Amino acid sequence: MQEYGVKSTKSDLSDLGIKVKEAHWNMSQSELIEEALKNGEGHLADTGALTVNTGKFTGRAPKDKFVVEDEITKDTVWWGNVNQPISSENFDKIYNKMLGYLEERKVYVRDMYAGADKTHRLRVRFINTFAWHNLFTYNMFLQPESYKLEEFTPNFTVIDCPGFLADPKTDGVRQENFALVNFKKRMILIGGTEYSGEMKKGIFSVLNFTLPTEDNVLSMHCSANMSKDQKDTAIFFGLSGTGKTTLSADPGRLLIGDDEHGWTDKNVFNFEGGCYAKAIDLTEEKEPDIWNAIKYGAIVENTVFKANSREVDFEDSSITENTRVSYPIDHIRNAVDPSIGGIPKNIFFLTCDAFGIIPPIQRLSKGQAMYHFISGYTSKVAGTEAGVTEPEPVFSACFGAPFLPLHPTKYAEMLGKKMQEHEVKIWLINTGWTGGEYGVGERIKLKYTRAMITAALEGKLDNVGYRTHSIFGAEIPLTCPDVPSEILSPRETWKNDKAFYAKANDLANRFNKNFEKFEEFANEEIMAGAPKPNEKYS
Repeated sequence: MQEYGVKSTKSDLSDLGIKVKEAHWNMSQSELIEEALKNGEGHLADTGALTVNTGKFTGRAPKDKFVVEDEITKDTVWWGNVNQPISSENFDKIYNKMLGYLEERKVYVRDMYAGADKTHRLRVRFINTFAWHNLFTYNMFLQPESYKLEEFTPNFTVIDCPGFLADPKTDGVRQENFALVNFKKRMILIGGTEYSGEMKKGIFSVLNFTLPTEDNVLSMHCSANMSKDQKDTAIFFGLSGTGKTTLSADPGRLLIGDDEHGWTDKNVFNFEGGCYAKAIDLTEEKEPDIWNAIKYGAIVENTVFKANSREVDFEDSSITENTRVSYPIDHIRNAVDPSIGGIPKNIFFLTCDAFGIIPPIQRLSKGQAMYHFISGYTSKVAGTEAGVTEPEPVFSACFGAPFLPLHPTKYAEMLGKKMQEHEVKIWLINTGWTGGEYGVGERIKLKYTRAMITAALEGKLDNVGYRTHSIFGAEIPLTCPDVPSEILSPRETWKNDKAFYAKANDLANRFNKNFEKFEEFANEEIMAGAPKPNEKYS
């Protein structure tokens, strides 16, 4: 085995029984880009970014994620569709096959941290067969100081081999692609997919298990930023497409991170060292910070070039709606280093409500906040997925169910305790539709959403009048600086009470139906936060 680069003197591939033809350790950003181009893995865009195609899979494959069931996980993991069990024997079977697959191959090895807070970070070793995947880990995680690489000892290892396929008939998996997590062996195995996000979310799932159970730290699927004087931290929970990345990249504030964070007794810290932003319909005018981050070192996934050029066509969705860009967080001009902020004063739950029922902004009580956190509501709209012809509600517990190894109420209890202890203000923000549902109304303008969030952060909504949403019960401000008052009340924008309440009742009933599986774990305060359909229009 030939090895190149700066490698640890205290840990080696042989510790895991891995033998390869060539191992390239901790290559620089430029070296990895050169390798990717040489290997035919991608092309350079006119901005200097590397463009790649992830093949068959343009997103995660949640039905093919498995967790090893053993003495560590048997009675702690939330087993079901999100966390499917696989036996230790089948994990070992796949692992041994992967070792054989790697013997005659070149790999790229990278040692990185996950977690800006030194007290709670993971030391992760990534082993990739694609150079651009190794560049992705360079972008997305935290680079150790060079002198620490020589003494690096991982406490989790990720082996990612897109070309290795499992055998569903013998290996205990659903199909040829897979993502397996083994907490006892501190290892993630990924095969059969070129989608880089599997590595990112694999580590997130690990931290969602280890931090609450081992460190009493709340792990969160959220973005975070803070004021320039670093005294006011805000966090933004939201599912894909709700604006979590966009709204945290605020030119007037410092970015802590755009996706994954931990909340300790002292701070909020980013798990990552980069951002993984949606790129569909990206323009410089709408999102200048993200636009300007797409330069040398960034990776643009599943896009095409405009004719006879190397200019990326961000409007083109012919490959997928889920086009993405990965870049180091320091590509954002106002990113804070280290990626750590204080205890948050405001929390924003983001939803893209395609039914046009949720107000653009409303203030939640603690019970309502817990109810909405456990519900994790947003919606799909027609055209975003095959078979989706009208708006569909999506409920994802804690705004991140696919990444939660523990029962959602574990995270909810931790959040509720912190909300109460620190007297945090909770806001529900709708970045979706107003004046009617999708196809009738229109999307709430980004400038208005930003203005509402700014007003909340600056305390300008503390002393305005409020009205109560007749079905969802939360408080709607009567006025907000730089926002037309008429859009603050969804019912008034519909101009048809009967149609509004019929749709509102429909959405409320879907909320309540979804929450049935959590009722036995919820107290009276949380259940009081549930929507109450208007019987007059039932």
